[in-house]
Amino acid sequence: MPYIESLAEHWGALCASQQVASAWADRLAGVTRMALSPDPALHGHFHGTSACMSALYAAERYQEIVEILDVDTIWPYKRWAVRALAAMGKKAEAVRYAESCRGPWTYDEEVDAMCEEILLSSGLVDEAYSRYGLRANRRGTYLATFRAVAKKYPHKDAHELLADLAATTPGEEAKWFAAAKEAGLYDEALALADAGPCDPRTLSRACRDFTESQPDFARGAGLLALRWLAKGYGYEVAGADVWSAYANTMQAAEKSDRVAETRERIEEIVLGEGGGGFVSRVLGRELGL
Repeated sequence: MPYIESLAEHWGALCASQQVASAWADRLAGVTRMALSPDPALHGHFHGTSACMSALYAAERYQEIVEILDVDTIWPYKRWAVRALAAMGKKAEAVRYAESCRGPWTYDEEVDAMCEEILLSSGLVDEAYSRYGLRANRRGTYLATFRAVAKKYPHKDAHELLADLAATTPGEEAKWFAAAKEAGLYDEALALADAGPCDPRTLSRACRDFTESQPDFARGAGLLALRWLAKGYGYEVAGADVWSAYANTMQAAEKSDRVAETRERIEEIVLGEGGGGFVSRVLGRELGL
């Protein structure tokens, strides 16, 4: 793996002093200007361009960065101009410059993150949140994304934050179920799981784990697990999954003193499956259907 290729991005920091960084910038700037020149006779790739930008930045030669990059070039170079403008205090201009760089070869996530950072450093927290916060903090899971945004914007009401995040994934609102559950937004979690297909195993586990502490929520999660199982959702579902969801739901029903009501609701779910469905075959005898 070419890990060494990222070294150039940190060349200025590795210089350890502004004087050394400036010396390296002088050494690299001439070839960098030539490589970025619009003149086809001069234009070409120079592997030291990123190191040059990094050295110029560490040397605080910000205006020079902007001037060198006043050409048609790629985002990995252009982002140094964004940083330089922000460092010069021209933060609004830096945001506009970054936005102008969007395109098929630009990493939108990086643009969002840089613009968010600039606005936050300017104290424009609400603008940073509304324009970039929800996109710039995406993580590998929906729960991790919720945590990242909540950590960066602790003043945001959890209900509002969850609603804003769910709105970014129309048709996939149920994927925010775990985030809502983690935040203690139990009614919202059930509403999200009801709005669209949600993994039955996730719902069944929630039912099991919250039977003691939140029996009403657990019961609702269990009923939704059975409902989505009856609709054919779930990956490689086995009879054990149906029994587990049923058992967990009935335990939660006992805890919340709603056994008869819950059993009636389960019967409606099974009957709604149409008779010969998978859930009907597993639970039919137990329910006397």
